[in-house]
Amino acid sequence: MIDKRTVLELMAMKEQGFSIRSIARQLQLNRETVTRYLADERPSQNARPVRKSKLDPYREIIDEIVSSCPDVKAPVVLQRLREKGFDGQISIVRDHLRHLRGRLKSREPFIRFETQPGEQIQIDWGHFPSLSYGNYRRKLYALCVVEGYSRMLYVHFSHSQDQSSLHRGLLEAFSYFDGISREIVVDNMLTAVTERVGSIIRFNESFLEFLGAFCVRPHACTIRAPHEKGKVESSIKYLRQNFWPLRNFVDLEDVQRQVKRWLDDVANVRNHATTGKRPVDLLQGLRPLPTTLPETRKTCSPLVHKDFAVRFDSNSYSVPPWVIGKQVTLKADDLRVSIYYKDKLVACHRRCWEKKQRLELPGHLQQVKKIRKRMLRDKQVMVFLSLGETALRYLEQLSLLKLPIKKDISSLLKLRDEYGEMALLYGLEKSLEKKVIGADYVRNILYQEMTLVTTHQPVRLKQEELNDIILTTPALAEYDAVILKRRKNNG
Repeated sequence: MIDKRTVLELMAMKEQGFSIRSIARQLQLNRETVTRYLADERPSQNARPVRKSKLDPYREIIDEIVSSCPDVKAPVVLQRLREKGFDGQISIVRDHLRHLRGRLKSREPFIRFETQPGEQIQIDWGHFPSLSYGNYRRKLYALCVVEGYSRMLYVHFSHSQDQSSLHRGLLEAFSYFDGISREIVVDNMLTAVTERVGSIIRFNESFLEFLGAFCVRPHACTIRAPHEKGKVESSIKYLRQNFWPLRNFVDLEDVQRQVKRWLDDVANVRNHATTGKRPVDLLQGLRPLPTTLPETRKTCSPLVHKDFAVRFDSNSYSVPPWVIGKQVTLKADDLRVSIYYKDKLVACHRRCWEKKQRLELPGHLQQVKKIRKRMLRDKQVMVFLSLGETALRYLEQLSLLKLPIKKDISSLLKLRDEYGEMALLYGLEKSLEKKVIGADYVRNILYQEMTLVTTHQPVRLKQEELNDIILTTPALAEYDAVILKRRKNNG
């Protein structure tokens, strides 16, 4: 079985004049499968025989009634059929009228309409053959964006049709057009429309938030009415026929590089078949882009594992060892994977489209080797490293000078309780700057320059081992995220 999106793409390509062989090759399907779906057949093991209907003897009569009165209702038709001896129920009459009017509707002529400059853009996704990365293949999609008046075209290739890919493609199109329209026409994709009941449309909240930054109003096409966005449908057909054939691609970046060159040198400088003019010459009337652009990267919050790496899209990306055990913020586009801790960029990798790969920066591995792996298993060492990059550099110096690491770190963490985290970091920086390493030196710096946070001793518990427990300083942003998630679920 193939998904509904592929079936729709298959039907659209057939209407655009592609042969069965060409459709099968581009969508990577078997030709017999394409033939079955075009014939509106579904693969099944036991084909059911077509059942006869009570309406069969009366179909010609119904056709005559509908021809003379296209808006006739089912009860009226049922009355006429009862006069002819029909003894069935109204439900099958309604079903037949619905099917018949659907066929008649498909033969209705459509009136071409033109929009004003800068008034409207149309968007849609097209399916293309997948790309190979090592032993794995990634599906390939093309987001086509067309400015209605000029027919100016932009194409964004992606391995996903998710929310961030849609927003990233639209932002690239706005930048390419150097402006934004007043309206955007979409089909009923879930990233744009989450629910539709008749004329009542519920747009995707993330999509509305993205468009709100540009003051663009969305318009959703009627279901099964591709003519309402005929400009972008034609552009996808043009992309398949003019850009895709006889080309070889290395990866996603190569595809995007080639299509950008094709847009600049061919698509947008040709004399368009409908307007008779070059799209680049007709592009006008767009509103300027805002100074602040919305975030379009895919964002998640993975946990840093003991191998100093996070898991994302079937791959592992390394981070500094002092972030082990913490939840970080990962932001990814089609080229880069950026990892942040408390709004600070701690690692940036080139995105890998293969799977089961480990992406490791040399600096991260060197830091791990300096610290020694056995120290990373010590809880107090991990608590000390949670203070950040300054703590990591201080630990490296302790290891290099062969000082008693556990003893010094225990003393330093007690200084954190006495003077506070910011004061301790200040003392560590001063100690590194003066190249005088050791907990006693840091204590002396804090004694001379800082004030104690508290004047009372912590409560002592009867079980001495409980008094040695030291916890990391919690990130308040994590608590905020939990509260917001609960509010969303309750709402």
